[in-house]
Amino acid sequence: MTHYAARVTVDDFRDAVPSHLAKRFRAEGWWGEQTLAQVIAGHAATRPDAPAFHADHGTTTWSQYDALSSELAAVLVAAGLPEGSRLAVWLPDGATVHVTFVAAEKAGLTVVGIGARAGDRELAYLLGKTSATTLVTMATHRGRDMADLFETLRVEVPTLAHHVVVPVLDGAPAGRPYVVDGQLVDPAGLAPAPAERAMGPDDLFMLNSTSGTTGMPKCVMHNQNRWFYFHQKAAENGHLTSSDVFLSGVPAPFGFGLWTAHFTPTILGAPTVLRERFDADEALELIETYRATVVTCVSTQFIMMLNSPDAERRDLSSLRAMFTGGEAVPPTRARRFEEVTGASVLQFFGSNETGLLTGTTLSDSFEQRMTTAGRVVPEMNVRLFDGDADVTASGAGQPAGHGPALCLGYLDDDTANAELYTEDGWMLMGDIVTIDDAGYLTVTGRTSDFIIRGGKNISAARVEEEVATHPAVVLAAAVAVPDEVFGERVCVYVELNPGRQLDLHSLQDHLLRRGASKSDFPEYLIVLDSLPRASGGKVAKGQLKSRSAKDLLDQRRSAQMSTQES
Repeated sequence: MTHYAARVTVDDFRDAVPSHLAKRFRAEGWWGEQTLAQVIAGHAATRPDAPAFHADHGTTTWSQYDALSSELAAVLVAAGLPEGSRLAVWLPDGATVHVTFVAAEKAGLTVVGIGARAGDRELAYLLGKTSATTLVTMATHRGRDMADLFETLRVEVPTLAHHVVVPVLDGAPAGRPYVVDGQLVDPAGLAPAPAERAMGPDDLFMLNSTSGTTGMPKCVMHNQNRWFYFHQKAAENGHLTSSDVFLSGVPAPFGFGLWTAHFTPTILGAPTVLRERFDADEALELIETYRATVVTCVSTQFIMMLNSPDAERRDLSSLRAMFTGGEAVPPTRARRFEEVTGASVLQFFGSNETGLLTGTTLSDSFEQRMTTAGRVVPEMNVRLFDGDADVTASGAGQPAGHGPALCLGYLDDDTANAELYTEDGWMLMGDIVTIDDAGYLTVTGRTSDFIIRGGKNISAARVEEEVATHPAVVLAAAVAVPDEVFGERVCVYVELNPGRQLDLHSLQDHLLRRGASKSDFPEYLIVLDSLPRASGGKVAKGQLKSRSAKDLLDQRRSAQMSTQES
């Protein structure tokens, strides 16, 4: 069987999915012929003044969303950008970034979605890796002049030829000027982008990056139909309708942010509340102000909201569901979130690459939602592997899927694609899971996130879950530290609630009282004011692992000095 990635090269953005698979997915009702731009045009015709986005700088209606994306598409075509070329988008979260994505679709350009927090090195790497010809920014980015940065990038990236500066489009009327290659461009009077240039639902509409914690990211290839399929499952699992109001906490270029802000609310015709930067107190205020019914966020974010004093003070009664994931979901914190808000906590298990493989639903029992990642989705044909061996029958192993939610592979990366796919085309995830007789999946660890102590595999996720039950702990991240005798030992980094203190002895006493397995006891504890985050919002565990030896040495020296002084 030929897997998806074999059909796509850097020069080929059409027909990225083998025709027999696309035909089958359509016959099964998972894929269709509609694009997001067409959906938006429909909403603009039937509900023109209804809100599409509530962002930092204003509210954008469906008619504005449609008109602004058409206007920007005309600007891009008039700038001479070739059909199928790569348009790198480096914008903060808000209506503007979504307008730009749709404008690229209308102009027949593939978006290179770059997280707003990307550094210069990552930005230059992604521009070069994707052969981007154009960079879209605002005039300034985090206080820096983008015209100056663009000139620097042009030296590093040979393909980079154009710089498009967009104004803030949140709630803006059409007709505001753009800056293309340093020249003001008045969109009035420009010819519309030719309809024949528009992307189709199977085309390579976006390249985004993995939010890896070490090394340079890989570029993941997406068509729209995989996200239209994902939407169907999300709407079914959460009983989502056009009456919902979404609050999205995940940046738009990443997979979680794509379905929670760019696709599902738009397909439904429901408004989305966005902010450039996540703040727990503000998020709670926004739920109250806009009467949000659905929150989408990574576990770190809902824990931050739960630990805010405003969680008890704000009126959160409108909230009925929270979709979370992207990292381990601590059951004790999820239970508490339900108690405080009255909302049901739901999650999907999957990745930017695989899409969803499982999901919990409103129909699942409380225990199923709290202790599992949900039931396997039949059409994703999940199998389990131990190395090259298919161990599906055993109910435990490394999961792989094949179905309508999969991405198109990694761009121009044969080595990474060889690791991503099995020989017969199933896409692997980097987790270790169990699947029970009813089809419910539980994550027990990651293939690369085990701490091997004395020959025993210790799940970092399980250690983190246990440590997070301590009332002083806001967030925990477990990493391996080298040891001459045991090979590795368990070190846990924690963020604490304001005014709280914690030492290793107190933490171990707490875990002992809980009856936790001794293998889940951390042997070292390091307290930080804030754990470092990767671009997608997850804890940057690679950074923690690389600094752990120095942190432990500093901790020992500090303890010795305290002893000497006393």
